[in-house]
Amino acid sequence: MHRLSRPTRRPTGLAAAAALAVGLIACAPSPTPTEGPSQPTVPSLTPVPNGPTDGATPPSVSQTDTDWGRIWDALPRSFPVYPGSIPTETGEQGPVSAEFAVPEGPEVVAAWLQAALEGAGYSTEALSGPLEDGSRVIDSLGDDGCRAQTVIAPMSGTTHVAVRFGADCPFE
Repeated sequence: MHRLSRPTRRPTGLAAAAALAVGLIACAPSPTPTEGPSQPTVPSLTPVPNGPTDGATPPSVSQTDTDWGRIWDALPRSFPVYPGSIPTETGEQGPVSAEFAVPEGPEVVAAWLQAALEGAGYSTEALSGPLEDGSRVIDSLGDDGCRAQTVIAPMSGTTHVAVRFGADCPFE
């Protein structure tokens, strides 16, 4: 019987490089128990203006003069906000303390906000609406002349809430 001989293949450059890499990895010293894996780098974050803090120091909040009166440029954490509200900025109401998009109808949102404001110690000075555009306005009065105005309006399939929180109100 006659055998056919196969030509001997020599490793190509790519195969040789792969073999060398495996050899180097296998020969690399393993970390000692005190070294351990390296810790990931944590990026430093830039604080959001008037955003939530860790509670150590309240943020400094500015004020703005409006046709309605002087307002805070944010709401304190104690101010009632409808569950599921999404902070937004439309600018349609002019300067406001805060704006939210809410996935409920204006009637439901207005009733909830009026009850929540009264539960937080604000009396309802006036409840207007529904107005021609379907909006409602809650004018609230707190202790020591603290005023807040909440405008609840239908907008593009959701409800838009804009709040003016008077500068005479304590910001807590």
